[in-house]
Amino acid sequence: MSDILIADDHPLFRDALQRAVLAAVPQARVHSADSVHALLGLVEQFPDAELLLLDLHMPGARGYSALAHIRGQYPGLPTIVVSGHEEAQVARRALAHGASAYIPKSTSSDDIVAAIRAVLDGDVWLPHPQLGGASELKPDEAAAAAQIATLTPQQFRVMAMIAEGLLNKQIAWELSVSEATIKAHMTAIMRKLGVNNRTQVALIASHLALDQESMPARPGGENRGGEEECGR
Repeated sequence: MSDILIADDHPLFRDALQRAVLAAVPQARVHSADSVHALLGLVEQFPDAELLLLDLHMPGARGYSALAHIRGQYPGLPTIVVSGHEEAQVARRALAHGASAYIPKSTSSDDIVAAIRAVLDGDVWLPHPQLGGASELKPDEAAAAAQIATLTPQQFRVMAMIAEGLLNKQIAWELSVSEATIKAHMTAIMRKLGVNNRTQVALIASHLALDQESMPARPGGENRGGEEECGR
């Protein structure tokens, strides 16, 4: 029996995806998550899952960051990206980051079923030929994806919250751990990303944003050593 994972924070669309999965694979066991935090727990719980359907817009996700992390940690897990975006470049970047299919949310249920079956058969699926074509990631984006892929799931959770502007004490509260634990994660994250402050951590995450040209400025400016905000 196949374990198939769905990560989408919209209940109605999550239900639609579940119906499509069961139409494509009637005996599948479907497991759903409404945030990246919950998704990482699911992937840890079902490491042999056969497929992941991943929404690009979810709490804890910053553009392609969750996709890059999942592909790095679980390269054997085929991933279908689901998004409200219809632009060809968004689809091409998803494929360049390792997605096996790209499904705009306007796609019919029959085509979603077809996409699931195609990916489970080892194929790449796109709803329109014009969405296809080779796409090469910008060097900064490719490097950021490779670095983010090396983070552990908990480190990725912390990095995502840093990118959202949360302080160490807020992250500690969200993850139910001590601030000392968050500081230890921060040290490991900065080492893996090759940076020395939290602003630079957020900047690396921003390279995977969908709209890189309109990224807002990070609050608070540079933070030497990465820990000056930890006591606030």
